Amino acid sequence: MRIEILGTGCPKCQTLAENAKAAVSVLELDAEIVKVTDIAEIAERGVMMTPALAVDGEIKLVGKVATAEELKDLLTS
Repeated sequence: MRIEILGTGCPKCQTLAENAKAAVSVLELDAEIVKVTDIAEIAERGVMMTPALAVDGEIKLVGKVATAEELKDLLTS
């Protein structure tokens, strides 16, 4: 599984990345967490608000800092 955090590295983006790491750890998933900070790439993917989260290339969240608990539900559905 590849989880991408799309954003410029702002505090909200960092919080989303930490929450994603926590959810992956609790669920014991084999996942790679990658930060995408290139504004052009983020815009190409149709994301106009950050932070955003993509799982295996599919945008799942935009403009929201999900909690670890919310991410656990998202990653297992």
